[in-house]
Amino acid sequence: MTKKLIKMALAYDFDGTLAMGNIQENSFIPKLGMSKKEFWDEATKISMENDMDQILAYMYLLIKKADEKNVPINKDAFTKHGSTVKYFKGVEDYFNNINKYAKSKGVKLDHYIISSGNKEMIEGTSIAKYFKHIYACSFLYDVNGMPKWPAIALNYTSKTQFLFRINKGIENAWDNKQINKFVSKQDRTMPFENMIYIGDGETDIPAMKIVKVEGGHSIGVYVPNTKKPEGLLKEDRVNFLAPADYSKDSKLYKIIENIIDKVATDSVLKELK
Repeated sequence: MTKKLIKMALAYDFDGTLAMGNIQENSFIPKLGMSKKEFWDEATKISMENDMDQILAYMYLLIKKADEKNVPINKDAFTKHGSTVKYFKGVEDYFNNINKYAKSKGVKLDHYIISSGNKEMIEGTSIAKYFKHIYACSFLYDVNGMPKWPAIALNYTSKTQFLFRINKGIENAWDNKQINKFVSKQDRTMPFENMIYIGDGETDIPAMKIVKVEGGHSIGVYVPNTKKPEGLLKEDRVNFLAPADYSKDSKLYKIIENIIDKVATDSVLKELK
């Protein structure tokens, strides 16, 4: 009889975590004739002047500037921009490597994106195939594939609800009835203890903290050879800090391997009680 694999979930921010910088900055913002500083400064100004969520402000500005500059902004155009993304070292080999390692320990990994970046662009990346679900900012499109209204806008607090969707096995963004339904911890699809959250910035802090508090593991990553964000550890936001290097010999990879080992061991010990 084949032994049932232990399920684990790894949730990642995208921009600054798997990819260098913001995904919009690779090719889309340059096509608008703006530097990334000009774009984000204007998005911040719109947000402040209108007492507006910053994520909604940048989504609005993408459409506004594309219309002004006559830049194609349909769903297919967004997806094509995703192919220009630049990853941190080791990312493209990481998923196959870590899946193989986990399987050798009797663990099956499900990978998720929880990002304030653009979903359609992420779907156009070479690594999109590895994710069970991509939760990210997206638009409602008309019959011609043109964006008409924000469909999902993920900011620092709304990211946390998607952790609970994973926790309860809800693979969509719309079912509020199920997400608010009481389910005892032992009956949830993906225990928080079997979850890892990996992020880099301020928008990840509530998500990292929740996973850590609930018994899972949070990892803060940063650009290699830059200052380590020690505050995340001192303020008890994360379990670990590591450079964003996903190579097999990296600190980050070894942390993930050891968390997989721990989850596998804890599962065996529970069965022996």
